[in-house]
This record gives sequence, structure tokens and C-alpha cells, in this order.
Amino acid sequence: MKISEFIAGSWQQQYQYKSFLPNPVNLPWAIDDDQLNYLLSITNIRLGELNAYSSLIPDVDFFISMHVQKEATTSSRIEGTQTNMEEALQKEENINPEKRNDWLEVRNYVEAMNQAIEDLAHLPISTRLMRQAHEILLDGVRGEHKAPGDFRTSQNWIGGSSLNDAVFIPPHSDEVPALMSDLEKFLNDEIHPVPALIRIAIAHYQFETIHPFLDGNGRIGRLLITLFLVSNGILVRPTLYLSDFFEKNKTLYYDNLMRVRTHNDLRQWLRFFLEGVRQTSENSINTFKQIIALRHRLEQQEITKLGQRTKTAQKFLNLLYGQPIVDSSDVAQMLNVNASTANRLLDDFMRLNILKEITGFKRNRIFIFEEYFNLFR
Repeated sequence: MKISEFIAGSWQQQYQYKSFLPNPVNLPWAIDDDQLNYLLSITNIRLGELNAYSSLIPDVDFFISMHVQKEATTSSRIEGTQTNMEEALQKEENINPEKRNDWLEVRNYVEAMNQAIEDLAHLPISTRLMRQAHEILLDGVRGEHKAPGDFRTSQNWIGGSSLNDAVFIPPHSDEVPALMSDLEKFLNDEIHPVPALIRIAIAHYQFETIHPFLDGNGRIGRLLITLFLVSNGILVRPTLYLSDFFEKNKTLYYDNLMRVRTHNDLRQWLRFFLEGVRQTSENSINTFKQIIALRHRLEQQEITKLGQRTKTAQKFLNLLYGQPIVDSSDVAQMLNVNASTANRLLDDFMRLNILKEITGFKRNRIFIFEEYFNLFR
């Protein structure tokens, strides 16, 4: 199938509305677009550079946890949650009760991502993996009654208040099992060679078009991108997340997906997707460079000022890369020290301008590793 000749699907008459039935995508694909091939080559180079950084940085998993937090916050925000990253990193008791449901949705996304990446050790990219992630995503939050972990058995829609004014109506629920089976085969097809980034770009479009769940499709569809790249060894670590690019270009994101359905214009979606991977890779590389510089300065110029406490301070600093917002009880638990030692260490880090107190209280204080945290804003 030539990219330029792709026919997205057809509109099917249902009772009082028309739903869109996408054509299968598990096909032999041919990229007959020079601009697309050029952009693909540039994007692969940038992705390779990002891989190099994530392979060379010691303790890279500390920093990856912040990438996951940012992705969870941003991907959830696209769907309407109001939690920001500073709130997402705090304990539930510190969150305004009115915002705790949003906070939990972000936490669920982090758990779904981490569990799915762990499951890749024994599971391929599959509908089973997607359903398991979906079940975690909707656990105890809005949408918990919308069949967590199961494909829908009723009609859903995108945009509008009902089927009558919907912007887009996905395929009838009867079509979902066969369409998702085709998508799973496409994601794991080793017979027909397709560049990995083209494959996951097509798969993301197809997933969002099928909209197989009653809720949470956008988040699972974006999570799928990273899972595929890790599963296929394109990423050695889960360091690439496109939700920030999609949110900053939200109108284009939805318009380009829709244009495939209405104009069969798969090329424009693929160009947009590849540009997102290129820009996101470059931004992530720049973040890693800044992390390396910050880490070197703090370890060589600041932490050494603490004399005999340097070893403990170094351990604390490493833990802050994964948890940059803490209170004294966190520090005591993280380092297995008593409360007075934890408070002295916090005072040391404030004196060195590594931590900043953000509550203004004398008790129940909360501290942020602000210079590092700001790298992920």
C-alpha cells in the first residue's frame, strides 16, 4: 500500500447516525514521498542521539521518572485534568480535596506506564497489554464505571454533547474486536518491513480512530507510542514522550488525525508525527545536557562544602532527582535517618540554595529542588 494511495475507511449508516469504519492497516506499506523519507532520516538521527544520552548517563532511571511524571501530567491535561506537575509530585494529603480526583488520574497514568513497561519483559505489544494499562488508568477515578480493561460494547463519540452533534463517531462496537486484532498484528508484523516510526505513527492514528474504550483512549493511545518504541528496541529507555508536543499543537494534532479520515491524507499526519518526534528528541537531549551540567556543578562545587556529611548529602541529592519535592518525613524515610538528621540536611540544602521551602510554614514544611524541577516545566 502506497502512503499516497491510502483510503482511510468509509462511513457506515447506523440508527440515526453514521459511524466511521476504518480500513485495516496490517498491510505492506510503501513510502512514496521524498519529503517524508527525508524527515524520517533526520528524525531517526535525533532519536539515536537521545538514545546515546540515556545510555551514558549514570542513574538515568532517576531522571526518567521525571519524564514519566511530565508525560502523565501533560497527557492527562490534554483530556481536561487540572493537576500541574508540582501538584502531581506531592502527597495526596497536600492536595486540595477538589483537585484530588485529577491528581489521582495522573498518578494512575504513572502507574499504568510503569507497569506496562515492566510487563514488556514478558508480553508483546498487544491488546492484552493495552487493556491492562486501561484498567489501571481508570481505577477509582472518573470513568471507573466505563468498563475499565474492556473494549467497549456500545457506541461512543468524540466532541459534541451527543451522537447528534458529535465531531467524529468511531466504528460501531461490533467492529472493534476485529479492528483491534488487525492493529495488534500490524504492531507485531515482522513479514512486511515498515520503518518503526512510520509503523507507530500509523498505529496511533488507527487506535485513536477505532477509539476502542469508553474512556481514556487518548491517554492509552499516547502511552502506546512509548511502549512500542521500547518494546522494539528503538528506545533503550522510555525517554521519549510526545504529549507535550501534542498539547502545544493541540489543534493541529486533532485536525491532522481528522484529515486522514476526511481526506485520506495520511502523509500530512505522518509528517506532523515525525516532526513531533524530532522536536521532542531535541528537547529531551537539551534537558539531559542541562541535567549533566547541573549535576556536575552541585557535586563538584556545592555538596563538598558539607564536609563529613558529604556522603549522606550525595545520596540525598541522587534521590532528589527522582523525587524533587519532599518533606522531612520523606527525607528520614529515604535515607533511614532520624527526624533531627533529616531536618539538618534540609537546612543544609536550603543554605546551599539546592532546595527551596514552598509553604512558608514553620511546621509541615515542603521543599522543592527548583532548579532541577524547572528543567521539566
